[in-house]
Amino acid sequence: MSAPIPAPVAEAQLQAEVLTKALPHMQRYDDAIVVVKYGGHAMGSEDVARHFAQDIVLLEQSGVNPVVVHGGGPQIGAMLEKLGIKSEFAAGLRITDKATIEIVEMVLAGSINKQIVGFINEAGGKAIGLCGKDGNMVRARKATRTIVDPSSMVEQVVDLGFVGEPDVVDTMVLDQILGRELIPVLAPVASAVDGGTYNVNADTFAGAIAGALGAKRLLLLTDVPGVLDKNKQLIPTLTIDQCRALIADGTVSGGMIPKVETCIYALEKGVEGVVIMDGKVPHSVLLELLTDHGIGTLITR
Repeated sequence: MSAPIPAPVAEAQLQAEVLTKALPHMQRYDDAIVVVKYGGHAMGSEDVARHFAQDIVLLEQSGVNPVVVHGGGPQIGAMLEKLGIKSEFAAGLRITDKATIEIVEMVLAGSINKQIVGFINEAGGKAIGLCGKDGNMVRARKATRTIVDPSSMVEQVVDLGFVGEPDVVDTMVLDQILGRELIPVLAPVASAVDGGTYNVNADTFAGAIAGALGAKRLLLLTDVPGVLDKNKQLIPTLTIDQCRALIADGTVSGGMIPKVETCIYALEKGVEGVVIMDGKVPHSVLLELLTDHGIGTLITR
């Protein structure tokens, strides 16, 4: 009869087995670009943020080229409230006047961006904090939305102020960074054609970056498991046509609509697959990319 395996050896064997199971997935994403949108609602606690940073560093160390795009809606709202600036929303977007855009840029390209950079660097990576204005990476056009006035039921065009949508993406700066053991962390603030500054929805910004880079995956980290059916059960996989059908029949509604529309946009721009997933699950990025089943909704062409 063989001697029992000591507990430390058994634990080491388990770790080795996990690594071997991850190997085919590592090979699939070797030298591939993966854009990860790290949402304001997905950031959660400091522990979750540190787990996220570890995931990103491990991806880079295993041969993946990660690009992080972050949001910060809750943090912007808290700062505006602290400064006594009232937030107004229309069609799910923050109406951004001159005073607000200054705070948005300060919070997104400043405190949040550098906090994420710091966590990644502490985890052993080499992160660089940038925004869409750097190197004219993203130039945006003014965004407009149409809403229906509930009293008159007449459609009205809403002026969102300094809110933009990506118009031109220049990947020159990112091309110089990727593949050099550097991890770009991007804030969704963009240059306007006339030289001003636009606040861009982080999902939309990430989709534009992923499309321009021809990313293998775009991960949208949020605070829900993914796309849910009418019984609130996770839908593991979808196609573009199925997504459009779910929007049409009301299964996909509210804030999930712009996320799914971003997925469709990114796929049509050349991204291979987009995943909507719960970013508050510890090590969610690794669970999605390096395990057999993943944890979110994978949307493909």
